[in-house]
Amino acid sequence: MTVLLFAIESPTIIVLVVAAIFLLFGGSKLPQLARALGQSKKAFKEGIDDASRDDRSERPKLESIDDEALFEEARRRAQQMKANETKKIEH
Repeated sequence: MTVLLFAIESPTIIVLVVAAIFLLFGGSKLPQLARALGQSKKAFKEGIDDASRDDRSERPKLESIDDEALFEEARRRAQQMKANETKKIEH
């Protein structure tokens, strides 16, 4: 693995890789490819930022919710899942 990393750092290899990419995609497709990669990178970063914001959002701590409220929410969700299952069976 380390041998491969040293081989990629060689200027000759870099030029050959760039030339191969240019031949594969052509001059007109390279800007589109770069734009698509940039948009993908931006969307990925936004997704990571959204996930980290969701983690930091104000949610009630589990300790602050009483047991009866938790049981009631579990019952409500179980009923909802059961209703969804019966709808799937009927269709």
